[in-house]
Amino acid sequence: MAEQDPSFREFEHQGWSAENVAAGYHDHLSPVTTQAIEALLDAAGVTRGVRVLDVATGAGYAAAAAIGRGADAVGIDFSATQVALARRLYPELDFREGDAEALPFPESSLDAVVSNFGVLHFPDPDAFLREAFRVLRPGGRIAFSVWAPAQDSAGFGIIYGAVQAHGRTDVPLPPGPNFFLFSDPAQCEDSLAAAGFRSVTMAKVSLVWPLASPDGLFEAIMQGSVRAAALLRAQTPEALATIRDAMRQAVATYARDGAFELPMPAIVAAAEKP
Repeated sequence: MAEQDPSFREFEHQGWSAENVAAGYHDHLSPVTTQAIEALLDAAGVTRGVRVLDVATGAGYAAAAAIGRGADAVGIDFSATQVALARRLYPELDFREGDAEALPFPESSLDAVVSNFGVLHFPDPDAFLREAFRVLRPGGRIAFSVWAPAQDSAGFGIIYGAVQAHGRTDVPLPPGPNFFLFSDPAQCEDSLAAAGFRSVTMAKVSLVWPLASPDGLFEAIMQGSVRAAALLRAQTPEALATIRDAMRQAVATYARDGAFELPMPAIVAAAEKP
């Protein structure tokens, strides 16, 4: 994978360091992303006594779930704001600032490394995979979750479909890895094998994004994301109003018992260090 423009790292770091974005993610996106955690921990073999590192821990959800299984968990995130939020939510847990591409742990010191939707935000995800391989003991496991392709994930299909139909996708944002890079099973397997892992598995996990109103998707993205929110903010006011209306109409078709439920399947990839 080609080396990424350093401006993408700065863009992501600045975005996820904003307190309103961290809070927005916690309020609007965590209700769907946390649904993948149990499958993620299962894939990583996280049980009692396992020493596990949760990378891009955000508000600490996966680390807390690992502790709930009796594991010894540490969560790291490159955003001091996210680390502070995790410490407020789970004051008894160990959270630290750290870089996914330079993990602050010795070689062969961990039993498992997990990342719940974090890989999507790394400037160089292959560097993270190499670092995970380094810090894992022989027989240790890595597992990470990503979104299924946009055509399978209703929320992203609605967002990007509306932008393509009514706005511009060629907006001036720092170039970064394809958001759906690891939605491709072949890419997952190739990257994990290139980092040294074996016995790669991938499983689709059914998630549902609950929204209170047809405007909920637009509001969630604007308040709780970085890259997708920047794409929307880069539109003209007229285009953005049309995009919002198109999103509202599309979400309304998913009405169920007074709420709105978007199918948002995830891919959980896992592998073992020989």
